[in-house]
Formats: sequence, C-alpha cells, structure tokens
Amino acid sequence: MANGVFHTGHGIEINLTYEDLGNPGYAGLLEEIIQPVDQCARNLLQCLKDYRGEDCQCALAGKSPWMFVRRRRTRGQVTWVAAHLPLTHAATPQESDKHKAMKERISRTAARHGLGVETEARSSDGRVVTDVLVTGAGARLGWEAQYSPITANTVRRRSAKAHERNIAPLWVTSDGSSALIDRAPWTRVDDVPWQRIVSPLALIIRSGVRHLQIWRCTPSSERPCPTAGGACRMWHSGWFLPALCIPQERVTALDEFVVTSADGEHLPVRSRDPQDARHTSYLWALARDVDRWREITAEADDPPEPGPADDEPVTYREQELDSSCRYGEEGPHTSSPRPLRDRASAIGLHTFGHAPADALLQPSRPVALRLSPRERLVVAAELRCPPWEVGPCMLCAAPIHRYGPRSPKVCPACRMTTSS
Repeated sequence: MANGVFHTGHGIEINLTYEDLGNPGYAGLLEEIIQPVDQCARNLLQCLKDYRGEDCQCALAGKSPWMFVRRRRTRGQVTWVAAHLPLTHAATPQESDKHKAMKERISRTAARHGLGVETEARSSDGRVVTDVLVTGAGARLGWEAQYSPITANTVRRRSAKAHERNIAPLWVTSDGSSALIDRAPWTRVDDVPWQRIVSPLALIIRSGVRHLQIWRCTPSSERPCPTAGGACRMWHSGWFLPALCIPQERVTALDEFVVTSADGEHLPVRSRDPQDARHTSYLWALARDVDRWREITAEADDPPEPGPADDEPVTYREQELDSSCRYGEEGPHTSSPRPLRDRASAIGLHTFGHAPADALLQPSRPVALRLSPRERLVVAAELRCPPWEVGPCMLCAAPIHRYGPRSPKVCPACRMTTSS
C-alpha cells in the first residue's frame, strides 16, 4: 500500500500521512478522495510511479494505474493508504442474457395479472434505475435481477435508495454465495440457461421464502431441541424452508411470487438472530405467518439500521512521501471459493416458557399424499411406476411419478404455468 497518490483533477501530489494531505490550500480534499469508488471518476487518483513516467507494477501486469484511498489498521493504528483499483467485473454474455430473460419474465407475469409494470424505471433525478418496478394493491416492488457479482455495500446502498422512493427492494439471484443474500430482501432460483428462464415452464423459488413453525420441545417431538440438545419442554419458533416444515409446505413458483409479493400475500421480514444481535436475516413469508411472528416475538420489521459509523480517529505519522509502487509486494494471492451464504437451517429461532395463544399453526399449503395402499397401487399403475415412487407435486400436491430417476418435481399442469 502506498502513502501517496497523484490527484489528476487538481494536478497535485497527495501525502496521506499528513492531516492536510500535504496540500493546506485545498479545503474538502480528504472528503473528495475517500468517496466510494463508484461515485467518483475512475481516473481521479493515479499511481505516483505511473504519473512520473516510471514503471507502475500494476500497469505492467496488464491492470490499472488508477487508485483509491481507504482506511487500514496497522499495529493498532488507523491510517489512510492508497491501493490500485480492482478490475471491474464485466457481465459475460451468459450473465447478460439471463439478466434480460429474468426481467422479461417478471414484467410479462406482472402484466398478465393486471399489475403495474415499468422496466428500467428511473428515479426523478435519473440516478437510480430499477430493473422492473411492479405495483400492486399491497406494495411497490423493485425487482433487481442479479446474475453477476456484486458487493454488499452496493446492495445496501441501492436498497436504501429504493426505500427512500417508497419502493420495497426485491433481489433475485441464482448464486447461493452472492453477497446480496441477507443484505436485503432476496430470493434464489435455479441457475438455468436464459432460454429456460424466459420459457413458460415453472421456475421454482429455492430459497428466500420461508414458513413459521411453532412446536413444543418434548421427547416425542419430531424436531430436536435447538438450544439444549435434549427435550427442554419449552416452546420454540423459527423460520423454515418449505421442505423442512412439519408437515411439509409446498414451494412457491416465481410467477406466483411476482403476484403475491405485489398483492401483499407475501411480506418481507428482517429477523434478528437472538444469539448474535449483529446478524440479521432477510426472508419472505405469508402475511399470516408474519403477523403471528410479530405477536409472539414482539419484533418489529424496522428498516435496516445503517452500518456503524467509522469514526475511529486516523493517525497521521507525517512521513516522507513515498512514490514507489508497492503493487504485488504482499505476495501471490489465491482466490478461494466464496462461502455459501444461502443456508438451509432454521433462522430466527425463539424460545418461550409458556405456550403462545393459538400456538399450533395449521399448514397453509401442505404437501402430502393421503393414499390408502390400494389407492397408491391404482395411481402407480396409471403412472406406470412402482408404488414407492409415487409422490406429491411440489406445487399442487397432485400424485406424480416423483421419486424415480430423473423424475420431475412438479406435475405437467404446474410446469406450464403460463399456458392458461
């Protein structure tokens, strides 16, 4: 990391180890150079080595001579340092095609059901663009189809701008490790080709939509105790994926979710982790589950709190300006796989000493087959499969050949969701 950088706008050399940056005549200079990378010109700050016509190691490596300024903690002290800008990610043709296909599918579904639709919706100042703005009786949803990498700060900033315009942000991705997960209301679908996204076939929501479960922790309980490991005889509640509900709830299709989220049948929830107040999860749930959750936990769905203010004082060591390019001195870096952020475990678990009123929720959309042995044999004969491979459609619970090799998870009628 360098302690100096060249300001191309003012034509001055900046020394980051001085409180006045070595330029006492420039008021507001620090605030200008520490702006987020995407809010200032990419070529605003230049490597001193490159500016002086010498060899910039980053430029020689085929990358960029441009820099940005950030905080760095060294030996317990916070200082300003300059680092070379990373190469921005350019969406691949596949990512671009998927992005366009998802926008088309969302807008097509919303229009078909009589909802207000506006693609590439711009704010009044033209600085904020929403992929698809869907307006229904219950909410204005700002859908963001995200198929390329994105930073957590970008997700938070764009979501905050949406809230300022009375738009509920809704991010959709196919990547379980995407930084947008749990940084804003989100949902995840399968990673399929763009032709499959734009087709009339059903697209199942795999994560982001959950159901409230409430149970008594006894030795005969079908769930293990989430706190003590044994039967604590307390009451527990938490948000579960449909397949992990007891009884199992049916999944939600993307086209259905476009409508229910706009009509207010599904609501966004920001759930805090009782064990770690710093960790929150975002999910979508049926309105009746959200109302029940607020009653028994007394948690309000407040807007997300801003990140902690970075007010730790900076230490200015007043060192001599160092014009050397230190790119690559930290040694070779290896790119490890991004951690999976999409988790299947229950979230928002709470424990109660007494049973909440009306504690036992009836499943809203259970997925179950109640067939007698003879009825199962008859259905198996019609489907031409063994009786043990008969199972329910994930969307409507109709009996299908569910568990055989390469068997579908939904029935033919549900697969063709747009045929009607």
